[in-house]
Amino acid sequence: MKSFTKYLLFKTKKRMEFINITEEVNQAIEDSKVKEGLCHVNAMHITSGVYINDAENGLIEDIKEWLETLAPSGKDYKHHLTGEDNGDAHLKRMIIGHEVTIPITNGKADFGPWEEVYYAEFDGKRDKRVIIKIIGE
Repeated sequence: MKSFTKYLLFKTKKRMEFINITEEVNQAIEDSKVKEGLCHVNAMHITSGVYINDAENGLIEDIKEWLETLAPSGKDYKHHLTGEDNGDAHLKRMIIGHEVTIPITNGKADFGPWEEVYYAEFDGKRDKRVIIKIIGE
């Protein structure tokens, strides 16, 4: 059994951004030399997430609007009593999720049609990390 780890670093320009990281995930799988196994991708911060979906701009805008409806920014969250101002970012992360696992078959990510991996940032403009952990044969 092999294991391989790669970290992606982000410092977004906006508070909320969605970044397609499929190419980086595919490169990590190739670099790992794992032919059959699993690739786990995890956002390592409590105000960002990782998800798999279609890489379509209209869908991304719909996701942003949906998240803003469910956890609006600017609301007076109880979390803000701690001196923070990112209560909505914590809730958005819970909705979108913080990790995905991708099967590896014949040395490639075994995605379904249209599936791509995204990093979702909800409290940006500061350093964040994603871990890619690959295990297999």
